[in-house]
Amino acid sequence: MIPRHFYIAVSILLAAVLGMTIYGWHMRGRAAATPAASVDTRPVVAPIAGPTEQVTLFVAYDDVGILHTQAAHIPLPSVRQQRAEELLRALIALYLDKSSPHPLPPGSDIRSVYLVDPGLAVIDVNAAFADGHRSGVLSEELTVASLIQTLAANIPGILKVKILVEGKERETLAGHADLSAFFDVSAVSQLSAQLQSVQ
Repeated sequence: MIPRHFYIAVSILLAAVLGMTIYGWHMRGRAAATPAASVDTRPVVAPIAGPTEQVTLFVAYDDVGILHTQAAHIPLPSVRQQRAEELLRALIALYLDKSSPHPLPPGSDIRSVYLVDPGLAVIDVNAAFADGHRSGVLSEELTVASLIQTLAANIPGILKVKILVEGKERETLAGHADLSAFFDVSAVSQLSAQLQSVQ
């Protein structure tokens, strides 16, 4: 005959297994219902060594279709090319914020800025920046003008700008803004002034 305490022990074990199974299904359901956090695929950039300086960012506002100047204090290195990169990274960080007036796709970043004398700057953006950019004439033009004006306002001597995607030429940003040619900074400044005055 099987002792009574053996039946009690087996019953307790079966109840524990059943309880753990129900708990596991419950946790699995909660995990499936929880939205996955967006992953930032941008490479980690080394901290910038340099004094904090006040810079002028030209920030695009989609709702009214204008550019506004905004002062920012960011650490800037002494090397001109690195200064240019950090300026544009500060601008993009603004656009990646949840409350951005001109949202850019997650993972957008500046790969590099090349300053070629005399007066030429080449901005190289990553694929996430261009591939996920919202299509539309105004949205794309605001992005281009914002980048160029921010760079030209803070790095003296830039007369022309070329924009590349992953180091290669591209016809348009997202179907409208022409990236095949060089941008004349003075023409973009005039457009920017018009966009600022339309309020």
